[in-house]
Amino acid sequence: MPKLNFRLDEALHHALMRRARGANLPLSVFIRQVLEQAVDERKRYVFSSQDEILATTIQILSIVATSVGQQSPAALEQGMAQARAILAERGLLGGEDGR
Repeated sequence: MPKLNFRLDEALHHALMRRARGANLPLSVFIRQVLEQAVDERKRYVFSSQDEILATTIQILSIVATSVGQQSPAALEQGMAQARAILAERGLLGGEDGR
């Protein structure tokens, strides 16, 4: 496997490290995935550049799920199953069992 060696300015390095930590990936894996996406037009960028929007969305969905779960546990379970299926379809679930 070929190796690349290049220099980054401090600001770019810091930003990449922050994004890799946010994606829970080592820096080398994060950069490799970003480069793979850059050369494959069919791949979607999976690491949100809108971290604040993502955090807010997760909070809102958590509140909605809690409310639905209190009113109808069956509806919550059906919705979660559908969400897992959609996420799995897009390769956005970690692990083999999708959890």
